[in-house]
Amino acid sequence: MIGVAIIGAGIGREHLAGYRALPDQFAVRWLIDLDRARATEVAGGDPAISISTDIAAALADPGVDLVDVCLPPHLHVPVAVQALQAGRHVVLEKPIAPSLAECDLLEAAAQAAGRQVFPVFQYRYGPATAALDALIAAGLAGQPQVASLETHWNRGPDYYAVSWRGTWAGERGGAVLGHAIHNHDLLCRYFGAPAAVSATLATRVNPIETEDCAAIAIRFANGALATSSVTLGAAGDQTRLRLVFSGLTATSGELPYAPAMGHWDFVARDPTRQPEIDTILARPRGAKAGFVGYFAAIAAALASSPGQQVTLMDGRRSIELVTAIYAAARGGKEVALPLTFGSDFYASWLPEQDR
Repeated sequence: MIGVAIIGAGIGREHLAGYRALPDQFAVRWLIDLDRARATEVAGGDPAISISTDIAAALADPGVDLVDVCLPPHLHVPVAVQALQAGRHVVLEKPIAPSLAECDLLEAAAQAAGRQVFPVFQYRYGPATAALDALIAAGLAGQPQVASLETHWNRGPDYYAVSWRGTWAGERGGAVLGHAIHNHDLLCRYFGAPAAVSATLATRVNPIETEDCAAIAIRFANGALATSSVTLGAAGDQTRLRLVFSGLTATSGELPYAPAMGHWDFVARDPTRQPEIDTILARPRGAKAGFVGYFAAIAAALASSPGQQVTLMDGRRSIELVTAIYAAARGGKEVALPLTFGSDFYASWLPEQDR
């Protein structure tokens, strides 16, 4: 049984539901939030969950094995490092860090503590991605060729009424960092490491500091190409992915926050091979979805049975891509990856006045 302390009762509410769906693997012992009333309401009167405003109280509990950081982005790294130094594994909400320099600081802290950091990318888990994984394993997908992503969501004054949102100081970035990052992670899971990025960013929808629209082009190390269209000014919230492989095309539905839980179409390029695809799709898989699948993978990793968990290197890759997007947009040029110490914006992509 893995003892958990959740730090932050906002998105922490959804994390708690995920842990509760796995009662044989996790026991949530603490819910920490500056708003005790909110934390109490989220806990729902569960006597097994202690409510506090003090992170140190949870870290002092020897029954806590895993600290789940669900705080605003500017607090992610300091609280994660605090938990690692206290000897706890860490679940870290996206974005894991506001720079590659702080990603590397996180890695050093994890290595020094002998503990693991699990970035939160729950979009990876669901029936649709399990089906695509099975098709790839069966050799029916082939090589990645071209992809298109749409992160077309609606965010307005109510969303930005939270004081830290839409600011460089509090949110550390806009739609590229806080909204499209999940779809970009899902893309890289199947297409591999990006090799070059071009981008145009704009603030067109809301009176905020950060970007709320983006047009991005990505070239991958294997030669595949992708485009990503991002806006927070759509009429509703829709996510759509089309992944074209040499053997088939995978097209998602439009579920905004859990694309892998919706219906996908898998169509063979050679129609004579469609029956093979359909046979694979007809097999029951029982895939756990969203946060439940994500936490189940963590439980397996902590039991020394690694497989589908999200690694700290996956999280670093997501921040590397964000860094390259900001560098490309501001420099008006294609930016090559990988990025290392000394690369543009390695230490920070924040505007000078916000560093």
